[in-house]
Amino acid sequence: MRRLEAYDMVVLMMAVALTCFGVVMVYSASSIMAAKKFHDGFYFLKRQGVFAVVGFGIMALAMNIDYHFWKRAAVPILLGCLFLLALVLIPGIGGSAGGASRWIRLPGIRVQPSELAKLALIMYMAYSLDKKQDKVKFFSTGFLPYMLVLMVLLGLLLKQPDLGSALTMGGVAVVMLFAAGTRLSYIISMFLLALPFAYYAIMHVDYRRRRIMAFLNPWEDPTNTGFQIIQSWIAVGTGGLIGQGLGEGRQKLFYLPEAHTDFIFSVVGEELGFLGVMVIAAMFFLLVLRGIRIAVYAPDFFGRSLAFGIVTLLGIEAFVNMCVVTGLFPTKGLALPFISYGGSSLIMTMFAVGILLNISASTRSTP
Repeated sequence: MRRLEAYDMVVLMMAVALTCFGVVMVYSASSIMAAKKFHDGFYFLKRQGVFAVVGFGIMALAMNIDYHFWKRAAVPILLGCLFLLALVLIPGIGGSAGGASRWIRLPGIRVQPSELAKLALIMYMAYSLDKKQDKVKFFSTGFLPYMLVLMVLLGLLLKQPDLGSALTMGGVAVVMLFAAGTRLSYIISMFLLALPFAYYAIMHVDYRRRRIMAFLNPWEDPTNTGFQIIQSWIAVGTGGLIGQGLGEGRQKLFYLPEAHTDFIFSVVGEELGFLGVMVIAAMFFLLVLRGIRIAVYAPDFFGRSLAFGIVTLLGIEAFVNMCVVTGLFPTKGLALPFISYGGSSLIMTMFAVGILLNISASTRSTP
């Protein structure tokens, strides 16, 4: 057990503050809906509180496990995630909601394997890139194998379907490869080859095509496909500079869908205003900035790749969620790290931060 001073205190404080803030905002965004649906206004608050406590415990555990352990565990964890992602697709085992099968139903809870799969991919790539440091510039050894692994993962995710997690994984993998020294020409070629498949996956699936059309012109169908983003704009817009006050938002009163999950940042904008939004965005920016610093000063290539992958994942998820809420990106079901309701997302995020903190402690103890 290390003393707290051994870790990067900025990352630790940001993770704790964002998690505690998230528990408060989940209650604010969900209490009315929970009272109507479950006859208990504290339903989501109690569950998110339990998730946060479990998350803090797992983060503390990960902080005290030497990050090199994940090098040995990377392949078994990835294989386990592939099994779980396949298990989700089996009727009777996988839980469905909103037309998607993304969860494994357990007594009292639902587990979302894609959240663990994101971290598993990062661990595997950090482990493999560490072994191939001198071969990473070669297509057959430093690029193609990772694309094959990524294709298997993305294929299982798209079967659920979960395009948001698939795109996030793809983005993290590409950034990690680029940071490790993969030739830019390989990445550009892969992107160009993937464009037709991405176009087909979006434009030949009705609900995805309608989301793109709603993104381009939500007012064309304001009561259906454009409803969500319009209500989000109303929430953020009515917040003004300082907001309506914590708990005083109106859009969460059955106007804004998914107010306590994907669109919780809209509730933040309405209740805490532009200043509140900027504080949360600044906290994420500071967390990512310190994470990059940990990666740069990590004592070895594995630690550097692992830290960089984790901070890239956190940065992409936060950035995409904020852009969706403000209408800069098409609507996509990605949680806001630490803040959105959901046990799998919160616990895996805090697990990842625990690993990042362990790397920071190893960095500080290295001359």
